[in-house]
Amino acid sequence: MFRRVLLWSLLAAYLIVVALWPPAAAPVDLAFTGLDSVIAAIPGPVLLLAGVAAWLKHRPAPTATA
Repeated sequence: MFRRVLLWSLLAAYLIVVALWPPAAAPVDLAFTGLDSVIAAIPGPVLLLAGVAAWLKHRPAPTATA
């Protein structure tokens, strides 16, 4: 995990140094803009209900005490 973060950081530093950061970051920025638009279109109570449903589905099971 740390190695992957280090490699991505080195890649970002290289792209900044050679002034290629804006064209390299444009697809990522567009993806986050699209994701932001999709999330903004969903009403807040629906997001809250989906979060509660996901938590109830994946909550830890109670430990059995004997």
